[in-house]
Amino acid sequence: MYRPIALCAIVACVFLAACDDNETTAPSAAPVVFSAALQPANEVPPVAGSESTGHGSVQVQFDLTRDAGGAITGATATFYFQLSGYPAGTTIVGAHIHPAPAGINGPVIISTGLATANTRVLDDGSGEFTFRGVIADPAVVQQIINNPAAFYFNVHSPSNPGGFSRGQLTRIQ
Repeated sequence: MYRPIALCAIVACVFLAACDDNETTAPSAAPVVFSAALQPANEVPPVAGSESTGHGSVQVQFDLTRDAGGAITGATATFYFQLSGYPAGTTIVGAHIHPAPAGINGPVIISTGLATANTRVLDDGSGEFTFRGVIADPAVVQQIINNPAAFYFNVHSPSNPGGFSRGQLTRIQ
């Protein structure tokens, strides 16, 4: 025969275990979205030559997982970028987020996965590209959320391995 106090104790233990503060919640309902206008003149140094004529834009969406306290515990990114006005046949060998304000270069911290082994070509000088499910370091994503202007996105080509079109991130959502 069960005693009411023992039953209450069991129920209380189950309830408290379900309320663990370290438990990870589902992804946030609203993603965090950034954009940037991409220009060859924004590169450091500015791009000269045939790849200096184009422009583009990028949208980066982070889908976040947060713990019960609101800290980011996981993040995936979707990159969508468009380029136009570049020479026909321009090959893209990289597309990344870097930490640095305008006028300064920084290392790659989040890559789309685009690399010399899986390039994309702007057949007629224009193109649109999407990269989904890119894993991002939660601490880096938090830094981007805190100060997006301190980060830039750019695209790279064999002619301009340091980048041929760049823009500082701005939060739009």
